[in-house]
Amino acid sequence: MGESLVSLKGMDVVSAKDFTRPLVEKVFEVSDEVLRSPEKFRDSLAGKRVALLFVEPSTRTYSSFHVAARRMGADVLPLVDPEMTSLAKGESLYDTLKMIEGYGVDCIVMRHPARGAAKYAADVVKVPVINAGSGSQEHPTQSLLDAYTIVRKRGSVDGLTIGFLGDLRFSRTVPSLVYTLALFEGVTMYFIAPSALQIRPEVELHLRKRGIRYSRVEKQSEISKAVAELDVLYVTRLQKERFPDPSEYERLRGSYRVDMEFLSNAKPTLGVMHPLPRVDELDPEVDATPHAWYFEQASYGLPVRMALYHLILGD
Repeated sequence: MGESLVSLKGMDVVSAKDFTRPLVEKVFEVSDEVLRSPEKFRDSLAGKRVALLFVEPSTRTYSSFHVAARRMGADVLPLVDPEMTSLAKGESLYDTLKMIEGYGVDCIVMRHPARGAAKYAADVVKVPVINAGSGSQEHPTQSLLDAYTIVRKRGSVDGLTIGFLGDLRFSRTVPSLVYTLALFEGVTMYFIAPSALQIRPEVELHLRKRGIRYSRVEKQSEISKAVAELDVLYVTRLQKERFPDPSEYERLRGSYRVDMEFLSNAKPTLGVMHPLPRVDELDPEVDATPHAWYFEQASYGLPVRMALYHLILGD
């Protein structure tokens, strides 16, 4: 495979649908190197400047991008409180982006509540844009650390059966992870949610085009049988902030709760993942079991994002 086919040099990261398997595996290779020899990456981005434009609250994503940049010696321009930015005063996103670009930044990492915002930013500025969450649309760098977690824990994604449970309709992490996992061989997916929260049609269309086996599980009576087949269970909270009708959120809240009873029929090796934060969909009693992968999953945000910076901005 030619180097040009796995290069991210100077590129945008907007959608997981743009990934190839060689590119994903290159990110994993560099992430492994970050974990083995972090000193090799210290100050490797000295002289570079990264802007973090987060027009939506974030803890893990913002922190890992910020720490990754600083650990690699880059200067960071933080714009993290939407109430303190000119966007709150009515400035257009276009003007904000051009202003940031004018500060001589080498990369813009952006989280924005609007679908399509990351693609718009990539079209507006000449420097690389990394999508750190675009409305309910996608979160491609989260999908990389999620898939990386599976590889670290199971050795490969190939041949695994993976379930997605919770708010699949408004989640942005689920579509990106589905698109990334669909690059691997022999993967089977289960989407476990009531019909009102099921996976979006465009995600199903993508899976059908790629010939990926998947099933929707909507009946409570079918859940236990589906869980018994899973190698990985990816749990998401209800995206309260994205529900157009608050009463609909209250009606669906608590539709599923992953606790020890829920997992009673699961394989002993089942790994439970969650992009966090969790609310009440994942019982803390699972934390002390071998099923709990989610805190280790969160820890991989740093090496994966360091790998992305290296591949996009490194010499």
